[in-house]
Amino acid sequence: MTQTSEIGFTSFQPSLSEENIALLVQTFYGRAREDDLLGPVFNGAVTDWDHHIAQISDFWSSMMLKTGRYNGRPMRPHLVLPLTGEHFDRWLLLFEQTAREIFPAEVTEAFMTRARRIADSFEMGVASVRGEIVKPRHSV
Repeated sequence: MTQTSEIGFTSFQPSLSEENIALLVQTFYGRAREDDLLGPVFNGAVTDWDHHIAQISDFWSSMMLKTGRYNGRPMRPHLVLPLTGEHFDRWLLLFEQTAREIFPAEVTEAFMTRARRIADSFEMGVASVRGEIVKPRHSV
């Protein structure tokens, strides 16, 4: 028995595994930490990278495989960071590049559909805390 997601593929895609989700997160954060724009923000905010990567792997496992392993509040820590639209654009670019290296196109697009929604939600949340109003830019 397979489960079909709203994206239209089954949860039993061979490439959509815990191991590949962990590889995506590990590879992405390795790149983000060295990125000229994202690196200073991430490196200034994260003190325990192993813990952070495990948490984000749990987050994406919950998002993509419906494992329910993540039960945190992902927006809260981002609200105090000095993030701009440029940061969210770069995050999406690096995330998509990394996902495309690991997953077939349809799985990458499923990740990116969620990633774009998350980026918009976080960007609007950060702006709201600053008393600004922004519209969704990535998931429309």
